[in-house]
This record gives sequence, structure tokens and C-alpha cells, in this order.
Amino acid sequence: MTSIGTAAPTVPGRLEQFSTRVTYFITGFSISAWAPLVPYAKSRLGLDDAGLGLLLLCLGIGSIIAMPLAGAMTVKYGCRRIITLVGGIACLCLPLLATLNSVPMMVAVLFIYGASMGALGCVTNIQAIIVERASGKTMMSGFHGLFSCGGIVGAAGVSALLSVGVWPWLTVSLVSVFLALALYKARPNMLGYGSEAGGPAFAIPHGVVLFIGLMCFTVFLTEGAMLDWSAVFLSARHGVEPSYAGFGYAVFALAMAIGRLCGDPIVRRLGVHKIILFGGLCAAVGMTVATLVPYWQAALCGYALVGLGCSNIVPVFYSAVGRQKTMPENVAVPAITTLGYIGILMGPAGIGFVAHLSSLGAAFLIIAVMLLGVAISGRYLKV
Repeated sequence: MTSIGTAAPTVPGRLEQFSTRVTYFITGFSISAWAPLVPYAKSRLGLDDAGLGLLLLCLGIGSIIAMPLAGAMTVKYGCRRIITLVGGIACLCLPLLATLNSVPMMVAVLFIYGASMGALGCVTNIQAIIVERASGKTMMSGFHGLFSCGGIVGAAGVSALLSVGVWPWLTVSLVSVFLALALYKARPNMLGYGSEAGGPAFAIPHGVVLFIGLMCFTVFLTEGAMLDWSAVFLSARHGVEPSYAGFGYAVFALAMAIGRLCGDPIVRRLGVHKIILFGGLCAAVGMTVATLVPYWQAALCGYALVGLGCSNIVPVFYSAVGRQKTMPENVAVPAITTLGYIGILMGPAGIGFVAHLSSLGAAFLIIAVMLLGVAISGRYLKV
């Protein structure tokens, strides 16, 4: 049911589907636009690596705190209002992140920016579940593919502007204007209501929601490992120059984007259980090849397999959340998203701990075993 004050539910159609795709692109673009600014922030604030790590943690904490609040607010005010609000906050934060010289102010703005990103991702997924369910066909992989495309375009676009000498504050100002225009374009066809079921603002995930959340934790942990450790592994294990080692994550991200953009017909053809099985196996094999085969070319091929394998697992899990009846989706979506973010935030630190005790290769092989667990889990998913 919807709360008093939200617009009466209408059956979402093509315009709402377009708006959802634009919102996913905006989310991916917004998150990735910050990444090229990190070195500038470190230099501007005079931080060492430890200080930067603590600063970046503020972003993740803000995201995790905001997610359950966003789910509850969506029930009361609808997707359109919440997406517009938090998207506007993100547009205002970006120029500040490129110009602030005070560490305390940077901590506060990063926390707010992280909260806006967490809320935006959460509410966008709630809208996508409603839109997909109304369409009667599989659409979630394509939605998440637009998120991946936004991430690639955002990181590449900001990096390109910075590399040709455009001032950071001007770069992010242009980015903010672009995001605001895209948000304005998508807003009229966002859903004026939220989750179709009410529920508490906070709830501990249980049943199938907990099961899905733990599987998402593993896939997000894998993504965090690729983001933070693939370049280190290529450089240390294969002797790849640091300036080229970033291609490891680029290959992974590109393969994931392609897999998601092509994923909807594949999901319809194979079904949820086979997608999870084959995707988990593909990612596990890719991680094993990248770790054990002593050639950097094989490592890049392995990272591509990891990206392809993981690409459609999380989208089908979000679709499954829309079908389960254990918890209201406005509570379930923040729950599994939070578990996923914990995987991204805490996973790389855990990998570093294992690498310190043994080796980075051993840490990657542990992830491969966890991905095998995801593959096996598909047969036990009952929604």
C-alpha cells in the first residue's frame, strides 16, 4: 500500500522504464565522478594514505546509514521526490568535494555525498523492481547495465577533462550541470509513489532476504577486490607497469557492462537458477585463471570472465527480492544493498589481511571458492 500524500499508483509503462534507465545512469555517473578527484583531494588536504583511507570511510558510512532511511521515506513520499532530493544533494556536493581545503568540512560533505549516493541507489532499485514487475518481463539486467555505463562514462569523462588541464572545480561543475539536466529530464516519469507494501523503517534481514543479501555480499566483495587489488596483483605478480595495471579493472568493468546490457534476453532464456549457476562458475573460473596462470594476458582474460560471470547475478537477485513475500521490498532492498556495500567496503580490507598472513593469490582463491558457493546457491533460491 502507499502512504497518504503520495500520488495514486499508475501502471508504469515505457516512459517510466526510460526514466528508470536514466536514473541508473545518473547513479553510476555520480559515484564514478568522484573517483578521479580522490588524488586531488589527498594532495589538497595534505593527507597520507592512512588519513585518506579514513576520509573515504566517511562516504561508505554515510551510504550505509542512509539506505534504510531511504526505503522508509520512499513509502511515505514516493520515488520521484526522494530521487529528486538526493540527486540534487549529490549535484551540490560534487563542486565542494573538488574545492574544500578543510578536513572537517570534507568529512562532513563526503558523509552527505555518500548518504545521497546510498539513498539514490536504494530508491532507484525500488523503482526498478516496481517497473519490472508491471512490465511482466525481465528488465533488471538492462537497468543495471545503464549503471555500469554511467560509471564508465563518468570516470572516463572526468579523467579526460582533468587530463587536458580543465580545473577540477570547473570539471565537476560541468558534471553537476549535466546530472541536474538528466535528473530534470527523467523526473516527470519517475514513480510518484513508492513500495507497494509498507513496513518498518529498520528490520534485520531474515529468511530468503538474508540468503540473497549474503550472496550479494560475495558478488560485491568480488567487485571490491577487482577495484582495489587487481592492479596491485598485475603489478606485483606479473610485473605490469603501474601505469598500465589499471587495465585489469577496466577489462572487468567493461565485461560486466556488456554482460548486463545483453543480459535480459539471456535471463529470460536460461532462467534465474541457471544464470546464478553459470555466472558463479564463470566468475570462479576467471578468478582462478587470473590467479594461477603465470601470464598477464591470462589474468586480463580471467578478469573479463569474472566481470561476465558477475554481471547478471545481482540483477536477478534484485528481481527475486521483488517476488519474495518474507519482507516488504522497501525494507528488503535496503537490507541486501547494505550487505552488498559492506562487501565492497570491508572486503578489500579483509583481502589485505589475508594477503598479509599468506599471499594476495591465496586471498583471490578464497574469493573463487566463495563464488562457487554463489553458483551452488542458485538451486536453493525459491522465489
